[in-house]
Amino acid sequence: MGDRSDWTLLHARVHRTLRQRNLLPKQATVLIAISGGQDSLCLGKLLLDLQPKWSWQIAIAHCDHHWKSDAGIAEHVRQIAKSWQIPIYLKEAKALKETEAAARKWRYQALVEIARERDFKYIVTGHTKSDRAETFLYNLIRGAGADGLSSLSWQRFLTEQIQLVRPLLNVLRQETLEFCQQFQLPIWFDAVNNNQKYARNRIRRDLIPYLQNNFNPQVENSLAQTSELLRADVEYLEDEAQKLLARVVSSDDRQLNRVLLQNVPLALQRRVIRQFLPKIIGKNPNYEQIEAVVNLIIAPNKSRTSSLPGSAIAEVRGDWIVCQQKCQSSISENGN
Repeated sequence: MGDRSDWTLLHARVHRTLRQRNLLPKQATVLIAISGGQDSLCLGKLLLDLQPKWSWQIAIAHCDHHWKSDAGIAEHVRQIAKSWQIPIYLKEAKALKETEAAARKWRYQALVEIARERDFKYIVTGHTKSDRAETFLYNLIRGAGADGLSSLSWQRFLTEQIQLVRPLLNVLRQETLEFCQQFQLPIWFDAVNNNQKYARNRIRRDLIPYLQNNFNPQVENSLAQTSELLRADVEYLEDEAQKLLARVVSSDDRQLNRVLLQNVPLALQRRVIRQFLPKIIGKNPNYEQIEAVVNLIIAPNKSRTSSLPGSAIAEVRGDWIVCQQKCQSSISENGN
C-alpha cells in the first residue's frame, strides 16, 4: 500500500463495500475496464491500492473505438498501465458506428473477449452513483419498467463464467474527480462526453443540474436509492415468475395454462409472458406484445392476437394460450 497517508475515506468505503457485498473475492482474476476518464482512473487506483489486501490478479482492459475524437487515448491508457506496473490488454474496433448503443454493445463484447482470452473471471467498470441516476432518468424517459429503472446493478453475469462488477455505485462523480485531483491522476477529457447529440450527455449536463437547482439538490442520491430499491423488487419478481413459468408452460414450450395464470397477480402474469415469448418470437417482446398476450388470459375461446412480430400468433384454445407460426399445423388443446 505504501504510505498510510495514501489511504483515504474513499479507499475505506470501497473496501467495505467489496467485503459487505462480496463483489470480488480474494485471489480473484480482475480485469479493470479503463477508458482514461475520471471514473475509471479512480477505480483503477483504488483497486491497485486495495490489491495487497485481497491478493487479486489485476490487469487493465482498454477498448479503442477508433473514432477521431479518441485519437491518442489508447497510448494514454497504455502509459498509465506502465506507470502502475500492471498488464494492459487492448481491443480495437473496426468501422464502429458512432452511437451510444453501438459503442456500449461493442465494449462489452470486447471486454468479454479479453476476459476469455486471458482467463479473467471478473470485469470491473467505473460506473458511479451519478451514472445510476442518469440511467434511471434515461430509461424513465424512454418508457422502461422497473427492470430498466434498476438496470445498473452491482454485479451480473455476462457469460456463465464471467461476472461484471461495479464497485463504485455508491460513489458520486464529483467524488471520483476529487480523488483523481488528490492523487494527480492524468484524466483524459473525452470530447464525446460533451457532444450534445447524445441523450445521456444532455441528461448529465442539462437535466440533472436543472433538477438539482429547482427540485432537489440531492437528486442523484434520491434516484440512485430508488434504483437500488427497485433492483431488489425486480430480482424477487423475476425469480417468482421463473418458478411460475415452469408450472404453467406445456412440455413443448409453446403453450401456457391460462387457468393457472388467472389466479396470480398481474405483475407476475406480465413477467411470465415476458420470459416465455422470446422462445416464440426470437427476441425480447415489447410492452404492447406482452399486454396482448396477457389479455388472452381471460379472453373468450378462439381469441387471438396478431401483434407478435413476424408470422407468430397467440390464440386461446380452451385452458391454453397457444403460440405458433401462422403456417404451422394445429397444436392440440391438451398442452402436450
